Amino acid sequence: MTSAIRMGVLALLWGSGFLWIKISLDQGLTPGWITFIRCVLGAAVLLALSHGAGQRLPRDRATWGRLGVAAFFCNALPFLLFSVGEQTVDSGVAGVLNATTPLWSLLIGLALGAERPLRAARSAGLVLGFAGVLLVFAPWTHGSGLISTGALALLGASASYAVAFAYMARHLAGRGTAPLALSAAQLLAATGLSTPALAAGGPASVTWTGVLAVVVLGVFATGLTFHLNYRMIAEEGPTAAATVGYLLPVVSVTLGALVLDEPLTPRVVAGMVVVLVGVGLTRVRTRAVGAPGEGAVRSSADNTTSGGPGCPDRTTSGGPGGRDRTTSGGPGGRDRTTPGGPGVRDRTTPRGSDTSYALRSTTKTGISRSVLRW
Repeated sequence: MTSAIRMGVLALLWGSGFLWIKISLDQGLTPGWITFIRCVLGAAVLLALSHGAGQRLPRDRATWGRLGVAAFFCNALPFLLFSVGEQTVDSGVAGVLNATTPLWSLLIGLALGAERPLRAARSAGLVLGFAGVLLVFAPWTHGSGLISTGALALLGASASYAVAFAYMARHLAGRGTAPLALSAAQLLAATGLSTPALAAGGPASVTWTGVLAVVVLGVFATGLTFHLNYRMIAEEGPTAAATVGYLLPVVSVTLGALVLDEPLTPRVVAGMVVVLVGVGLTRVRTRAVGAPGEGAVRSSADNTTSGGPGCPDRTTSGGPGGRDRTTSGGPGGRDRTTPGGPGVRDRTTPRGSDTSYALRSTTKTGISRSVLRW
């Protein structure tokens, strides 16, 4: 399978998630049940894949405690909010709002002091991104407030992904648990966390179409999509994965128009383009201010793409003076060694080892950029 075909298939499966949510809602399923079934089926797929790969679930309480927090912000809460939002908002628009996750990551980084002051391009990107959201909804055309409740739920889901990024990068990344097993465990935890939402009310009259839609959502648009993206990052690198992230709004808007006859107005298309341009500008690389010889490093917002089945893509760097992460060449591949910062030992990962979330890294002037997939 060529790279272009693989990216197309992955973008179609991943971006179709908003369509399946909408169909499930229209066919009688409630947001709570959609979230619960999605987590159950996604976890089942990942458990089977991790078992086949010989990866074991974590056993210590500390890891499961951290997984509980990650599962809430990365799965249970955003999955529920997307379902709530799509009760009143088109599936294509939901896909566009999902693309705002990097903007929230940038805002969170600024609030926490993890981001340096913004340069002109990134500031413009932040403003453009949220201006695109306003263009999509055009609140000036109606008198029901600045933005609808459904839209706020969708934006909350995207912001929740950004919170999850910050937490997982600090508390879960690079701790030695195999990625497929950890993601399966995370969706297991999300299943437990989403159970209370079932009390909000059961399905009124679910059709077989609704059942099929939620099964496709859980198995293909969540579990299988994660696995395919994991493989893409491992075999083709972060650029291909990032490209897929930019295709998601296009896929969701197109499917919504073709399958559900959602209006594809020039305003929605223009808003989508503005959002993507804004996100692209916020990813402009900046240079770190520090000791001579320190290379260009990416910020947290630079290294984030839109939300995915388990959680969105995430890229991290070793940071000036810190240890760079090391990845394996994979079965039969070359081992890779990346240099650490000043005064830090270089590290080598054995061939075929899967003890890091990092699937691929490159090094530039002593700073590695490792791509994580949740």
